[in-house]
Amino acid sequence: MTTYQQTGVLLRPVSAAPELAGTGGGLMASLLPPRVVAAETFGHGDEDWWGALLPAEARLMAGAGAKRRRDFAGVRVCARRALRVLGYAPVPVLPGPRGEPRWPAGVVGSMTHCAGYRAAVVARPEAGLAGLGIDAEPHAPLSPDVLEMVASPAERAHVAMLAGGRPRVHWGTVLFCVKEAVFKAWYPLAHTELGFLEAEVAFQVDGDGSSGGVTAAVRRPGPFAAVSGRWRVADGVIATAVVAEAAAAWKSGQHPSRAAPPGEHPAA
Repeated sequence: MTTYQQTGVLLRPVSAAPELAGTGGGLMASLLPPRVVAAETFGHGDEDWWGALLPAEARLMAGAGAKRRRDFAGVRVCARRALRVLGYAPVPVLPGPRGEPRWPAGVVGSMTHCAGYRAAVVARPEAGLAGLGIDAEPHAPLSPDVLEMVASPAERAHVAMLAGGRPRVHWGTVLFCVKEAVFKAWYPLAHTELGFLEAEVAFQVDGDGSSGGVTAAVRRPGPFAAVSGRWRVADGVIATAVVAEAAAAWKSGQHPSRAAPPGEHPAA
């Protein structure tokens, strides 16, 4: 595969196939179609990301703690790197009411961060996308109490079945990660909450056991009834990405270009 790299942004030609994370293809980029631009960084944030914030962003974070400022700044460095590929000059990426990033007009996107990892993805709606949602979590077990809160009985049975065949993957956390990504695609389009139990998730597993596809059926009426995407476990991180296709969204007649830009869950 040919990979173009520019300041941490990984581009994939339309004919490219995903590479395994760690081989130069990019973790988040490997989960998304080529029309989406992904930028990501690994590490614990020793870079001078705070100095890279634009004035409006710096003012917003002036009273925040060190960790929150580092997370906020690092993911926005990724966002501006990805936006640059689409031809946008540096602009502030400020949060909306639920923490969702307010993208420039003509952009759909999503952002995420967790310990040791940050990523942002962007695309143009004319590429056939109504929305994007990404999430990343450390590859660690999810507590049974949290799993019961976020998963339906059918999903818990599905996770248990997968764990029986692939015990090294923390399937409960993969499920949680997917549901976060679905929320991030949903909220900026619907402007309403989506509960954990309002999206029913099913996994497909690739031959290597550490990646695969995912579908989520949404039970609440809104901008889309289902999304699909990919998940991968690599370098101690679970990464998930879902795509809301324009052809399957906005059946009520509202076009994506008249919707608020997509964004992130407050945890991102």
